[in-house]
Amino acid sequence: MEPFWKTKSLQQMSRPEWESLCDGCAKCCLHKLIDDDEQEDMVVTTEMADTEQLHFTSVACQYLNDKKCECSVYLERTKLVPSCVQLTQDNLDQVFYMPSSCSYRRLQEGRGLPSWHPLLNKGKKSKMHQAGMSVRGKVVFDNMIAEELYEDFIVVWPLNDLD
Repeated sequence: MEPFWKTKSLQQMSRPEWESLCDGCAKCCLHKLIDDDEQEDMVVTTEMADTEQLHFTSVACQYLNDKKCECSVYLERTKLVPSCVQLTQDNLDQVFYMPSSCSYRRLQEGRGLPSWHPLLNKGKKSKMHQAGMSVRGKVVFDNMIAEELYEDFIVVWPLNDLD
């Protein structure tokens, strides 16, 4: 029998199936900046135009547990952090905010789950951490860095993708 992620579209998945797709890398908890040729400085924003480019920083949300790569206030996250992108079946057009290794993005693009994904490894995140696909040990927190300095923390490692 084929696993649900091979037989259903993202829109057809149940809530538990949807939630289980998250690999737990916590790259979505990184602050992102958008570079616009028409503006002098990079800005934090919730929208992106065709002329803009998305950059990831190593600045993570203060609520991230960077050891477990989990939000410490998951159920309250969008209230405490209004800019937190809560990807759902209704807003898949915002999947571009996710890194290329994101399971939701990979499935939306028809690329399947990577070999290190917890669903393919008995629910364990160890292969993901070993492959360097999570934020573990790579971040500073936004309550320690002034927002105007985020530009100094732009990184490319969140864009790494394996198989």
